[in-house]
Amino acid sequence: MNKINEVEARRDEFRAFTREFVSPYATQHDNEERIADHIVPDLAKRGYLAPFISQKWGGEGMDMITLGMLHEEIGCGCSSVRSLLTVHGMSAFALNRWGSDALKEKWLSALVRGEKIGGFALSEPNAGSDVSGIEMTATVHEDGFLLNGTKKWITFGQIGDVFILMAKAEQGFTAFVVEKDMPGLTIEPILGMTGTRGSMLAQLNFKDYFVHQDNVLASPAFGNVVMLSTLVFGRFSVASGSVGIIQASMDAVIEYSVRVQRFGKPLYKHQLVAQMITKMLSDLTASRLLCRNAGELLDKADPSDIQAVFLAKYLASTSAVRAAADAVQIHGANGCTDKYPVERLLRDAKVMEIIEGSTQILEEKIADIELQSYEQRDGK
Repeated sequence: MNKINEVEARRDEFRAFTREFVSPYATQHDNEERIADHIVPDLAKRGYLAPFISQKWGGEGMDMITLGMLHEEIGCGCSSVRSLLTVHGMSAFALNRWGSDALKEKWLSALVRGEKIGGFALSEPNAGSDVSGIEMTATVHEDGFLLNGTKKWITFGQIGDVFILMAKAEQGFTAFVVEKDMPGLTIEPILGMTGTRGSMLAQLNFKDYFVHQDNVLASPAFGNVVMLSTLVFGRFSVASGSVGIIQASMDAVIEYSVRVQRFGKPLYKHQLVAQMITKMLSDLTASRLLCRNAGELLDKADPSDIQAVFLAKYLASTSAVRAAADAVQIHGANGCTDKYPVERLLRDAKVMEIIEGSTQILEEKIADIELQSYEQRDGK
């Protein structure tokens, strides 16, 4: 059995789990703006929270192609649950790659087992895609640092136990591991979001929060490298989850257009509806292949993996918006009610174009990398 067949063989496993434990609660998560209490234990029981971590720390050493498929299937069922896998995975990824042995010992097994929830604290009120605009400061104090500033839009910040955070130190941008239950940190829930409403966003306010020097990832002034590598993981997860939204939109459209008749024939037999279905399937296939390619390159640590992830995230997220919008259109007035999932899919899809690098930022980065590649090929 070749690698692709091995990976595809697990799709049924992931899909069955999603249909039983995730999809039935998607509307509840959306309405209540939080995930159900059973979600984390269910994910942990099956080893889905951070399966890419090695067996030494309780993971299975899952490859990125398979991980992408897992995040796709979970994203098909509920984007809020997929967002948990994204940020929890980002924290585990950063600790695994850049953390000291002591930090790994303290956190990795707990994250894999779901005993602790991890988060990624990068965005601020005045800094999102532009990480150079980060204002949070880290001032040397005794054998550590004092953190002052605000992090905003932090996914699962309401329930996170440990966060990977970047702040501006005297030496340069530095990545820290910060714990929730420490003096100097207050957490404010953020409600009323448009999409992925169960992602339990929060604002984290730091005032003279002390973090020991042992909680620095890699070394001071190495924060940009830590954060950029971790963002690649996050973008790959979001790209995969966006493919899940396209699949969910397609599933909803097929079910509806076969069942509902207009002008004496099923909706799917109308040419313009068939055209939208065809476009949706084309986008689904292309986005899935780009994600698979990105996963393969990430597994190989290929130098082109960053561009591959950019392309996958760009096409998958923009395609998810198109697919969900067409799904609403095909459903007509029904698509504008909460009786059908397509309006939620559209709201969730729009979020995919913003998080982990907006569509416009990705367009700039993709073009810049391609230009550099062209100049290197032609010796210019």
